[in-house]
Amino acid sequence: MNDRNYGKINRTLCIRNMKRSMKDYLVYMLTMALVTALMYAFGSLIFQNELEQIALELEGLMGMMVGLATFFIMLIVAWLINYMVKFMLEKRSTEFGIYLLLGMKRKAIAVLYMRENMLLGGAAFVVGAAAGVLLRQVLMAVMSAMVRMEYQLRIAPDGRTLLMTACCYGGCYLLALLRCRRKFKKMNIHALMNARRCNEEIREKFEQGKQILLPLSVFFILLFWKMFGRLSDTLQTAGFLIGLVITIYLFYAGLSAWVICYVRRRGAAVYKGQNLFLLRQFASKVRTMQFTMGTLTALFTLALLGASFALMFSDYENTVLEGKFPFDVQIYSQNIEEDFAREKSVIEEEAAVSAYYPYHIYTDEENQVNTWMLTHLQAWGAMYRKADGTPDEAAIERTLLDENGDGTYYTYDTYMGLTDYNHLRELLGYEQAELSETEYLVQIKPRLEKEVQGIGEDLSVRNAAGDGFLTCAGVRAEPFSQDGHNGADYVVVVPDAVLDRMRPYYTELVVDIDGKTPFGLQKKLEALQPEEDPYAAGHVKGDLCCGSDTIISIVELCLVRENLMPSVKYMLATMIIPLFYIGLVFVCVAVTVLSVQQVSDGARYQYRYDMLSKLGLSRRAIERLILKQLTAYYLCPALLAVVISGRLILFASDRFIMMTGVPTAVGGFFGKSVALFFGIYLVYFVVTYVEFKRTMSSVVQN
Repeated sequence: MNDRNYGKINRTLCIRNMKRSMKDYLVYMLTMALVTALMYAFGSLIFQNELEQIALELEGLMGMMVGLATFFIMLIVAWLINYMVKFMLEKRSTEFGIYLLLGMKRKAIAVLYMRENMLLGGAAFVVGAAAGVLLRQVLMAVMSAMVRMEYQLRIAPDGRTLLMTACCYGGCYLLALLRCRRKFKKMNIHALMNARRCNEEIREKFEQGKQILLPLSVFFILLFWKMFGRLSDTLQTAGFLIGLVITIYLFYAGLSAWVICYVRRRGAAVYKGQNLFLLRQFASKVRTMQFTMGTLTALFTLALLGASFALMFSDYENTVLEGKFPFDVQIYSQNIEEDFAREKSVIEEEAAVSAYYPYHIYTDEENQVNTWMLTHLQAWGAMYRKADGTPDEAAIERTLLDENGDGTYYTYDTYMGLTDYNHLRELLGYEQAELSETEYLVQIKPRLEKEVQGIGEDLSVRNAAGDGFLTCAGVRAEPFSQDGHNGADYVVVVPDAVLDRMRPYYTELVVDIDGKTPFGLQKKLEALQPEEDPYAAGHVKGDLCCGSDTIISIVELCLVRENLMPSVKYMLATMIIPLFYIGLVFVCVAVTVLSVQQVSDGARYQYRYDMLSKLGLSRRAIERLILKQLTAYYLCPALLAVVISGRLILFASDRFIMMTGVPTAVGGFFGKSVALFFGIYLVYFVVTYVEFKRTMSSVVQN
């Protein structure tokens, strides 16, 4: 045969095999197209991010976060491609062995196989890239809506984004194919002809001893559930997490051994219905795929964690953030004689002003309220209490009085007069507060309302004459700009006469803007502020404090609502989008491996179902058997991931809710992420079930 004819046959064979592979591994092809689309859409944020203008101080942050997410996704995609290339090679090993018997050279077979996979990958890339251009428009429209900007559709591919996506995608494929090519060079006819058979073997050795791994794994997972929230240091936490990773992989070795031993013992459930068939199939699959199943469980766990954390930040953005900046403009000054003349001049140049309202926050130079907050809020736990429950004065003094304190609360308690308080409430549309000359009230952040209901029982606020004490008239918890402006976490509201015995602590200016606030006003006002960073190490007493917000803390000397809201939303988006990106790709990759395994096994299991059909099992009964088999196989890694991630997510959710005040229940984020996870899972499961039944239909009798 001359080279020309040989090349023609090779090309024909390559195209035929590619078409067959596209049909057999449709789920894999669709997943690779989806990964390409996601990689292009999210990667475009590095090169085509029109929204960075709203947060110049965050310029490049979105690109960095997406780039970091893309790096981890590349690792998983490379693993998927390598796994699939190796998997398809094993499935076709007999075919390649026959090619060798017919006289084809190893190099020619390797080139043929590489061309097939390059064509498969190229087809998925073209479809995915086209879908990515459209997906980018959806992504940018959603982000623009988040930050309150208009977005105009620009349906056109970007060369830089396309090149980056092609390099990432092609690099993963190239590494997998080169590794596969080396494997070809080491294989002979005997190895190729027996590769598939070796992969089907079940080595049942030491099963009696291995089954102990199952209860040990379950015990460690239960211990993890009980102890995780109580771990006292980073070393213990790291040790538990490492042990958890090992446990995930040992779990499947123990599960397979336990099922095999249960069948050997002729357990009560073995001979009910088709349980013997199901148990043997399940044990066989788990045994041959125990490392892969462990990896899939880890991917599912990471996907659930990523989705849950993204939902947390998204919920904060949708529920809490709106109340962080209740006034159009608010400015802080440590100078009690500040008249804000420069700030007023800038504001008047930029916008129409309805009203200015300057006022003071006062102090009695005591810290009983600060002490109560530090010793009663959940955020601080027992940090500021002694073993007997009494306040740790030394620790409190280091926080409040030391020049190197952390800036949580002001050095002294913060007070406001009733007139100023009611005027601010009127600007916000709240009802007026009423106090007698013998009463005070506490204005608190909404998230702390339940925790401070008993604060009035412990405070001793003196009256105007100083010879008696006021009584607490209650707690108010509307959004009131309490991240350092109207107090840090709290401000005590007293009758105006009481302020005569106090001193002004710092000055505030609230501005009511008529109409739309111009973009860039925040930057111009910040340019007028001192260059010193009040939040750097070596916090100076009296500087702006942030309160007990720790996970997300938004502290600015100048607050311009319409400028800060888009900026903060964009900052949150830099966390939400990469987390959803990672979670979505991880779950799709993991479910693809499960689906391809089962669809591919359908052809190999034909003779088993054919035998069941000949033994009298009806078509409907076989379909139910297939459904049970796929359900057990699919649920095993998914349920383990739900159990493991559940402890981590519930712990993180509890802390997040406590620190940010989002109104979601502790299990809400976990429930939403599981629902999203199983929604994607169900789609892949249905596709796999339909494909598996189609494969079986040719051998199963009606």
